[in-house]
Amino acid sequence: MKAVILIVGPTGIGKTYLSSKIAENLDIEIVSADSRQIYRRLDIGTAKPGRDILEAIPHHLINFLRPDEYFSAGMFSQIGRRIIDQIQERGNVALVVGGSGLYVRALVDGLHNLDIRDEKIRHSLRKRIINEGIDKLYQELQRIDPKLTEKIDPNDKQRILRGLEVYLKTGKKMSHLQEAETKKADFIPVMYGLNAEREYLYKRINQRVDNMLDQGFLAEAANLRVSGFSKDLNSLNTVGYKEVFEYIDDNMSYDEMIELIKRNSRRYAKRQLTWFRKDERIKWINITENTDYSKVALEIVDEYKENLTS
Repeated sequence: MKAVILIVGPTGIGKTYLSSKIAENLDIEIVSADSRQIYRRLDIGTAKPGRDILEAIPHHLINFLRPDEYFSAGMFSQIGRRIIDQIQERGNVALVVGGSGLYVRALVDGLHNLDIRDEKIRHSLRKRIINEGIDKLYQELQRIDPKLTEKIDPNDKQRILRGLEVYLKTGKKMSHLQEAETKKADFIPVMYGLNAEREYLYKRINQRVDNMLDQGFLAEAANLRVSGFSKDLNSLNTVGYKEVFEYIDDNMSYDEMIELIKRNSRRYAKRQLTWFRKDERIKWINITENTDYSKVALEIVDEYKENLTS
């Protein structure tokens, strides 16, 4: 059974940069485990790798869907595993990079691909969110499927809507369906998590937001709006885009928008870390202002090669 390297951790920690350093020492192809970088035209707001990196290193599952196309963790698991098989058949090393915890878990441990959709139910639930508020729907899902809500943030509209949609369509709890046909991957996951002291991590996140705005994030969001993509799409109902659309709609000032993006990005990073810390297979690497990413990359490459010979 072959090994696959996974680099996970919170937003803004330097996962992309580390992966580029690993590529200097190993013939890799990168599989993105980011639930927003899969969409085309969401470039600045999702902090996609720069064009130089995308051209220098083969990347998969980036820029392959329109913002209005449906995708799920179960679908990611199936497609991602197939891509990893192809990478290994070519004699290259698969490197999974991303901060979407559910995607990583689905890829490694399996997740039933619930291809269950009903646009009428979904539309009705969206209207209920507007009229009744997300709290009411979360409480309803708690009564129906308490096991599922243990894994869902009370403000995660997409996953709350999805849990109710599946139940209303099938009469079955989503948590039960997810557990029904899971299958672990046929590769050995060699997992590394990047983390930093809170003050330094928050400093990196705040700087990233400033850089995004300097790079033209507002124009990117405005172009999506002009192209007819609704802010209610799952792809755009995410940190950064939500706040920018509120600013574009004159619901907040520019300074308020910046502060909200930074605050919500920090909160998102905290949720990511909470998720990944539950996985005891992850070897944690502490990032500081003095971290030599090239040295870290060499250590990961050496450990990977040791696993091959052991």
